[in-house]
Order: sequence, then C-alpha cells, then structure tokens
Amino acid sequence: MSTPSEHVPVTAVRPEMLPFWMPFTANRQFKANPRLLARAEGMHYFTPEGRPVLDGTAGLWCVNAGHGREQISNAVAAQIREMEYAPLFNMGHPIAFQFAERLAAMAPEGLNRVFFTNSGSESVDTALKIAIAYHRVKGEGARQRLIGREKGYHGVGFGGISVGGMVNNRKFFGALLPGVDHLRHTLDIEHNAFSRGLPQWGAHLADDLQRIAELHDPSTIAAVIVEPVAGSAGVILPPVGYLKKLREICDRHGILLIFDEVITGFGRLGEPFAADFFGVKPDIITAAKGLTNGSIPMGAVFVRNEIYDAFMTGPEHAIELFHGYTYSGHPVACAAGLAVLDIYEQEDLLTRAKEMSDYWEDAVHSLRGMPHVIDVRNLGLVAGIELASRDGAPGARAFDAHIKCFEKGALVRFTGDIIALSPPLIIEKQHIDELFGTIGEVLKTID
Repeated sequence: MSTPSEHVPVTAVRPEMLPFWMPFTANRQFKANPRLLARAEGMHYFTPEGRPVLDGTAGLWCVNAGHGREQISNAVAAQIREMEYAPLFNMGHPIAFQFAERLAAMAPEGLNRVFFTNSGSESVDTALKIAIAYHRVKGEGARQRLIGREKGYHGVGFGGISVGGMVNNRKFFGALLPGVDHLRHTLDIEHNAFSRGLPQWGAHLADDLQRIAELHDPSTIAAVIVEPVAGSAGVILPPVGYLKKLREICDRHGILLIFDEVITGFGRLGEPFAADFFGVKPDIITAAKGLTNGSIPMGAVFVRNEIYDAFMTGPEHAIELFHGYTYSGHPVACAAGLAVLDIYEQEDLLTRAKEMSDYWEDAVHSLRGMPHVIDVRNLGLVAGIELASRDGAPGARAFDAHIKCFEKGALVRFTGDIIALSPPLIIEKQHIDELFGTIGEVLKTID
C-alpha cells in the first residue's frame, strides 16, 4: 500500500513531467503514477482516456457553477478580443467598475468597497495591510498586532501563513511576521463528533480573544482573522454562537474582524456569504475562488465604507493606499466574473445549497459506522469525513482513499486524514448518491 512518504526513484518518473514542480503535491509519488484531468463539463472531469470523474470538490473549492460554462468562456473570449489588458494604476477601464458595482450590491450591507487581487492569498495579505494601515490613518499606529487561529488557512503569502495555523505551512519558512498570536481552533471530536450542522459545544472558545487582548493590551491589536468555516484544515465548523462572540469582543476593543471567505463566499452555505448565513457582519471580507468560478485567477477584498473613507483624506492628487498588483481588476477576469454573477442570479445558485443541504447531510452521515470513520461534519454543501490515522503514518489512510476514489471515478480532497468535499452548487441528488456510494465502497477496502 503506497503512502505519501514513500521514496519513488526519479527513474520511475516520466521525463516530460520532471520540469514541473507541482504545488502542495507529493511530486515523486504523483509523477510515478499520474492522475491527469484533460477536460471538464457540468459535474465531471474527464481523464485523457475519456473516463468521467465526478467532481466532489468543485475543482479546488472554486467551480461553484460547474464546468464548461459557455457563458463564461464567451465573455472571456470577447474581452480578450476587445482589450486583453489595461493598467489600473492611475488609469481605469469600465469593466472593473462594473464588476465592483455588482459585487458591492450583493455584499453584506455596509461592505461596499471592493479592492481586486489575483488570489485568495493576495486577498488575505491585502486585508491585513488595510487593517494595519486603517488604524494608522486613524491615529492608532500602535495597533499592529494580528490574531489568527490554530488550524486556520489563509493562503501562502507571508502574512497569510503568519496568521494561519497549519503547522506544515508554517514550519519551513522561518520566524514569519512578528506580533501575531492565535486563538484555539474549534474542532473537538470528544464533545461534537457526528454533529449535524453546527456543533452545540464550544462557543466559549471565542473567549480566547478576550484573553489574548488582555495579554497584549487591546490597543495594540489591529485585527483578528478567521474562516467562518475552516476548509483546508478539514471542514472545521464554528460552534453555535462562536462567531457572534468574536464580533462582540472585537467591538468592545476596537479590533477589526476579518472573515476569510475565499471558500465560503458565493453560495457554499446557501447564502452569498457566510456572513449572511451566520448573521455576523465583519469589517472586512476576503474572497476569491467562486468569484470567477475558477476560470480566471482573481480575488477581492470587501471593506466597510468607513474603512475606505478613513483613507480618503489629504491632497486629492496623492495616492491614499500604497498597495496593489499589476493584474488587480484585470479586464478578462472582470469579464469572467460578470458572467459568473449572471449565472449565479439566473440559476439561483447562491441559495441552492439550502435546497440540497438536507439530502447532502443525510448522505454525509450515512458514512457513520464505516471502517475508520471517527467523525463526519457538514454544513451547506461542504463536508469533512475524518478517519482514524494509521500508527506511524498520519495522512496515509485519507491519501489512499483519495487515490482509490479517483480510480473509481470520484474526485475528493484530502487533508491529513480527513476527506473534504465541496461539490459544484449544480449538484443533483443522483450525483450525491454516486459520490457517497463511491466513498463508502472505498472505505470498506482500505486498511
């Protein structure tokens, strides 16, 4: 039985695959036994041989409207023909303003200013910089400390991995940013195993923020950043009332609250944003992935109007925020995004998870009692299936499940010993049956 840690001789790797250093991948194992996807349509990928693979992960949490949408590809092609690129440093192009206006209209009330980036990682680093700079322009320059959370994933920029709490993402890269602290995570299998939806136990974990504020002095803290639902660490859900308590503590001490909604944004929980689902309004929201359905790399940061207005002082010819990217508001990405928003509206995809969530929940919990399953977690159209680890080989069991599911025609994601699922929002009941039927078959076969 193969494991991620096996050493594969370089001679076993296809020569044409050697140049590509793959991201977040066991390169030697993959290149010895490649799993290739050649095209996609609807709910399926297809291998180069034409074998269909049911997409249980929306690509990488991003293809919310499903694959092969001609409305998007036509918009992209038309924009490339008209204008493939235009700078946005002291210049502009209409489509960026159109896209920002559409996004602002669907954002939680009051978060109506949009800064464009190229990825979730860039959105997070942008949000952190805005938070620190905001306090500075308000005359509170001592507020430079940032608070993240254990098991949090906020991309791979130095800011994101500093506030993030996934050990392997952090330990290779030195001391990271100074002045960062972390809340405890909210995963507690002992109290909450096999909860349906939000766990009931654990709202008190938000009190960690009060403890940290008292430790460092609240006047030194700029922002706290959390994923409303932690995805990359294995679908970790907030206990009932937890996010509201964070909001209350932030309000008490003048700390900005940032929701990293790179995964939960654009319908994953049955509302446009998780902030809507939980009824908790942050000061800043980071987004990406479903923003363009994964078709063109793009991210966005939504900020409260008051934050934007605080920067709009001084001489009118002066730059207010010295930050941005060459491809911020890229016209082709904006064209893709506008087409995606049209699809979301036309097909009611931003609320469709509500319609499917009960059926999805029952399917997720049908795996209770399967070999090695120690917990299942679900909310909206997202799920985590946690497996007991093999002695001395953490992560190997879920890795083998990932491989065998692919061989049987289903794409699932694994993180540690957790199988994570987040299908396109167009999923139908027969797809859910097929997906969990495949996972169930695989769980019966792995040791």
